[in-house]
Amino acid sequence: AKKTDDVADDGTTTATVLAQALVREGLRNVAAGANPLGLKRGIEKAVEKVTETLLKSAKEVETKEQIAATAGISAGDQSIGDLIAEAMDKVGNEGVITVEESNTFGLQLELTEGMRFDKGYISGYFVTDAERQEAVLEDPYILLVSSKVSTVKDLLPLLEKVIQSGKP
Repeated sequence: AKKTDDVADDGTTTATVLAQALVREGLRNVAAGANPLGLKRGIEKAVEKVTETLLKSAKEVETKEQIAATAGISAGDQSIGDLIAEAMDKVGNEGVITVEESNTFGLQLELTEGMRFDKGYISGYFVTDAERQEAVLEDPYILLVSSKVSTVKDLLPLLEKVIQSGKP
């Protein structure tokens, strides 16, 4: 299986070359007078058939070793593949993995429990730990709204109750 992976790769390069060829030839045909909508429909049918065929021959990647091998091939670096497999093992199938560029040398895996919001706080007054510049709240109330809040006046009764409770 490893030899096949080494020879066949993961298909990203092939997919990119095919997409580039489709665009190039499609534009050439349109310039020569072909109907763009007809070309689009033809491409969509071809994509449907290719997808169907690929799904029939696809194999589920199940073990940590298979994940490491596949990720290593995609990344072009087995150590990155191993780290991705370790991350997937830790977070499970429903977990989220974020890959970020770092200013430090080497690879690092960081596990964050719960949810993480990258937007930060609106005001420095939210900071509870000045040294680490973090807003850490224990058992806070969280308000989720599905519509636009246009004025604070709409929230005042709720905010007053929260203040009375003494919780953040």
